Amino acid sequence: MATIKEIKDRLAEIPTLEDHRWSLFAEDKRAGVQKAIIQRQKAIQAQLDEEARLETMLTYEKALYAQDYQLIAGIDEVGRGPLAGPVVAACVILPVNEKISGLNDSKKIPKSKHEEIYQQVTTKALAVGVGIMDNEVIDQVNIYEATKLAMVEAIKDASKRGIVPDYLLIDAMTLDLDIPQMSIIKGDANSLSIAAASIVAKVTRDKMMADFDKKFPGYGFAQNAGYGTKVHLEGLDKYGVTPIHRRSFEPIKSLVRGYDD
Repeated sequence: MATIKEIKDRLAEIPTLEDHRWSLFAEDKRAGVQKAIIQRQKAIQAQLDEEARLETMLTYEKALYAQDYQLIAGIDEVGRGPLAGPVVAACVILPVNEKISGLNDSKKIPKSKHEEIYQQVTTKALAVGVGIMDNEVIDQVNIYEATKLAMVEAIKDASKRGIVPDYLLIDAMTLDLDIPQMSIIKGDANSLSIAAASIVAKVTRDKMMADFDKKFPGYGFAQNAGYGTKVHLEGLDKYGVTPIHRRSFEPIKSLVRGYDD
């Protein structure tokens, strides 16, 4: 009789839930075998569910492929809300029908998986571009306009390799560019291309904020990414405003005014 380990190895070779071999293994009533069967079936179902989710997230892209668009760029940003640091945008052009398991809105991906999925995106993408607008630009033109500038910069950066997008899928924004485009509300959760841009922007900005944390300790930038957490606000009270704080954002604006007074 085969050992449970041997049966697990054989179960791992079964690719579908409809395979005729399930009934053969089910005849083995050992608890370990029955548990292994359930585990393998759950794993196959999880793969099917993930495939279906990714297929749904390609809905916008597939509609554009049907119109002969091939170089579809997903564009997203991170960092509109923090009190410190830049706003970072990314532009990602994936190959036609490319699916990356686990890719989703970056806010829905476990932090421990960010780097892994980021590496998959940058490896498989036809082109990746990043645009960064620092706090000084944000203060000069406002966060909305700075976000658009970062997105345009990301598109230019992605195009440096000679792969210019023929269509833009943008998360909740419209850009003044001569390229056909679509603004998608919650695009990072509904378009795989935008989700790819979301994770690139997120990982890029998080690394920048971790570096700023070393330069300006005491604000928790590596943990809070510049958002107004308790640690961050306590740091402001104790150490004051840093060169990367957004002076047009409260409570920074009032703090700076207090210094001037």
